[in-house]
Amino acid sequence: MTQDQACVTFLQWALPRLRLRWAGFRRVRRQVCRRVRQRFADLGLASFSEYRYYLETHPAEWAVLNDGCRVTISRFYRDRWVFDRLFSAVLPPLASAAVLAGNTAVTAWCAGCASGEEAFTLRLGWEYGLAAVYPELTLRIVATDRDPHLLGRGRAARYPSGSLGELPDEWRRLAFTDEGDMCRLRDEYRAGVTFMEQDIRRVAPAGPFHLILCRNLAFTYFDEDLQRDVLRRLTTTLVAGGILMTGRREVLPPSSSDYVAMGDGIFRYRSAAPRKQ
Repeated sequence: MTQDQACVTFLQWALPRLRLRWAGFRRVRRQVCRRVRQRFADLGLASFSEYRYYLETHPAEWAVLNDGCRVTISRFYRDRWVFDRLFSAVLPPLASAAVLAGNTAVTAWCAGCASGEEAFTLRLGWEYGLAAVYPELTLRIVATDRDPHLLGRGRAARYPSGSLGELPDEWRRLAFTDEGDMCRLRDEYRAGVTFMEQDIRRVAPAGPFHLILCRNLAFTYFDEDLQRDVLRRLTTTLVAGGILMTGRREVLPPSSSDYVAMGDGIFRYRSAAPRKQ
């Protein structure tokens, strides 16, 4: 059996015990397999089968494996066509509704934010496209992730130049300063973005939010029961008429009848009992 086959067998056994699903990990398994191999080598073990036995006899190790099963793929303006639509057709109606409701801010939550690229992309899109149209509004973003190391990178707002490759050239020129082989986001564009260490599987920020971005996370990697739990958690923080944005190919679980699909992973929440904004 090859190392890849051994890892596949191991993940197909272990992931359901973490409320995760193999189908979501199949194409990105190499990232996780590398971490698992490193972990069992650090423990002095020689194979995935030995690590499986170790897990069965050391229950605390499951928490370590859980951390090792995170998938980190993040860059600015990832899936550009989706962000283009967000800035042109989704955020303007949300902002207009916020003005009519007497709000002073549009609120957004980026769940599973990694190092903050998505949150700062949203911030830049507001600054360069909508701030002048809605001068009475500010954009407030809460960015959450369970990895404190990634959150630290987000708070520092320093990124390798390769992660900025999909940003419009003008945005990059105006918003970043070069620091050797890294690029640093200027302080004025970090305003209004708050990073919080949270695991979406267990807790959510208080809200309420007009927009939630939960992209390529819960509805890719979590099993169906956990997806339903997360969707309920998302829904409790989303205002009536608010937008949930998932990955373009992600599908909500069957319990999602309160959401209207708008295409490209964009869903509008239609609550029968509008909650306070």
